[in-house]
Amino acid sequence: MRTIDDVMTLLDGLSASPEGDWWDRFYADRSHEVPFFVAKPDENLVSLVERGLLPPGRALDVGCGPGRNALFLARNGFQVDAVDLSATAIRWAVERAEGLDIRFRHGDAFETEGSYDLIYDSGCFHHLPPHRRVGYLALLDRALAPGGHFGLTCFTDEEGTSVPDAELYRTGLAGGVGYTPDELRWIFQDLTEVELRRMTEEPPDSPRFGKSFLWTALFTRRVQ
Repeated sequence: MRTIDDVMTLLDGLSASPEGDWWDRFYADRSHEVPFFVAKPDENLVSLVERGLLPPGRALDVGCGPGRNALFLARNGFQVDAVDLSATAIRWAVERAEGLDIRFRHGDAFETEGSYDLIYDSGCFHHLPPHRRVGYLALLDRALAPGGHFGLTCFTDEEGTSVPDAELYRTGLAGGVGYTPDELRWIFQDLTEVELRRMTEEPPDSPRFGKSFLWTALFTRRVQ
């Protein structure tokens, strides 16, 4: 090994985190009984917009999957860039977004350039191994505008794998990493917390997606 990239690649292999081809296979079968395959936005995202906590601006949807939250943001006045590692997910998202001006991109969200008023992540962060949080925080530091907001939806410690970071390289991430509120506050300590709560469970006929095994959080970047 000679570079930081070499170290990161080694740790990727040790953590057995899913890559783009794995997600392509996952999204290829749209009949999967997966909760987030529904064409509904997150209930917390809807609530934040309706309460005026997220005024329209430029938004980045990190790990957008089939685009359900990107569609909601675009319909509510946001200029949306949406990125996912899976080309299959992006194709599905483009189909859903017919008539909407959303810039979908197949690739690594960590390579995104630009400045955003909102960076939103529903289900990407908890699939990252610990060492990849470095790149995630670098993305927020680089791309989140002063006064901008970072929204997150991720596994609770009851739902995801909840062990010390070092142990994840022995056990693997399994279905994803689970976090406690204090762990999230520690990781994102350079941002200011607006709210952090359990997602509201939504009934099947609700126009919103909501599962109580997820945390929802909103942070803001301080204006210097």
